Amino acid sequence: MSHSIQPASILFPRGFWGQGVFCDVKRLGTGKGSNKGKKRDLAILFSPSPCVAAGMFTTNQVSAAPVHVCIEHLKGRSLHGIVVNSGNANACTGEQGFRDAKRMCQEVGKVLSIDEKKILVASTGRIGLPLPMPQVRRGIRAACSTLAQTREAGDHVSEAILTSDTHMKQYSAEIMMGGKPVRIGAAAKGAGMIHPGMSPDGKRPMSMPLHATMLGFILTDANISKSSLQRCLTQAVALSFNRISIDGDMSTNDSVIALANGEAGNKKLHHGSKSIASQTEIGQFQEALNEVCLELAKMLVRDGEGVSRFVTVRLEGARSSKDADLALRSVCNSALVKTSWLGGDPNWGRILDALGYSEAKVDPSKVHVGYRLRANSPVVYSLKNGKPTRVGFAKLCSLVAGPEIELHIHLNLGKGRGVMYASDLTEAYVSFNKGDVTDPASLGG
Repeated sequence: MSHSIQPASILFPRGFWGQGVFCDVKRLGTGKGSNKGKKRDLAILFSPSPCVAAGMFTTNQVSAAPVHVCIEHLKGRSLHGIVVNSGNANACTGEQGFRDAKRMCQEVGKVLSIDEKKILVASTGRIGLPLPMPQVRRGIRAACSTLAQTREAGDHVSEAILTSDTHMKQYSAEIMMGGKPVRIGAAAKGAGMIHPGMSPDGKRPMSMPLHATMLGFILTDANISKSSLQRCLTQAVALSFNRISIDGDMSTNDSVIALANGEAGNKKLHHGSKSIASQTEIGQFQEALNEVCLELAKMLVRDGEGVSRFVTVRLEGARSSKDADLALRSVCNSALVKTSWLGGDPNWGRILDALGYSEAKVDPSKVHVGYRLRANSPVVYSLKNGKPTRVGFAKLCSLVAGPEIELHIHLNLGKGRGVMYASDLTEAYVSFNKGDVTDPASLGG
């Protein structure tokens, strides 16, 4: 398989166009993060050719209007594009919010001569404020009139979706199928209110754990069936965006949307095919999509609000996969564990405590806790079978002193295993998010 990654640009696949513009969705001089001067705050992604589409959405019971509109429009057989704004989440905005989300689709449809139901919509920013629709309409018209396929246009899109992020997140992949290059290009945003746990319909299955807003937009020229695109996206999100935690807060707007316009001209990918060649190709597509999503997800954690340390937590030996997930999330969301990471403290006591109050089965007399500097180095254990090892404190501190930490936990109860990507909790995060009620301009989303 030919598989080249070009992380420097979103690289629109064949047939996709886009643009990002400034239209002052959040009045200049107010709020935080999403309003750093005249930052682009509205973007359009568009394919003149019809696309099959798939989506994964927040399972927060208080979900934003754009999430509901997307779920409804995804029931259609084909779509053409996405309109997204930053600076305003259009969440907790009642019936007006639903009307405004639909009006965004209507405006794009009107300008591009497309049925409004063939457009998806996403928003991110402050919760509880109505969208400034005159500015939004102006932005939509400006973006639609300047659509392009250039790297600059891709960068404009990637900038326009940011809120408290400090930089753009883009990733792309190319694979060969039947001698034809198939491309995947993607952009994402998210720095706070990050603990996604998305599902295709925004509903919360009993097996699905809970998850500022994270958004991901994936474009591919692959020829693939709608059902297979959704199946591939569901797996890719489960292994990436649903495996990260910055602050343990689930957003009202989390969305990952994929569009495939088929312009690569490859033989149609479909999971129902019995051909070995077809099964191999869809496996290649899945692998590439998994990598794109995982790399973007890691970028989100590294650029989290106030983050100083990126922590990979690997857990094995759980009684089941569900138990592994429950235990991982308990550790990764613990404020005490996260602050110990900030201080460079290899505090196994806090880790054991977080494991103990999770809903996973834990026998403290069997737990191992260790650290590793890098993938090819040995794990150094601070705790084995529930007892401290003889490894010196200074040695353990050296393993958690850098910007990248790898924590290993073994419950020794079964074959369940999993991994999550998390961050520390810093004074900078608290300062950024607490705001000052005497200064409305300091208040975040």
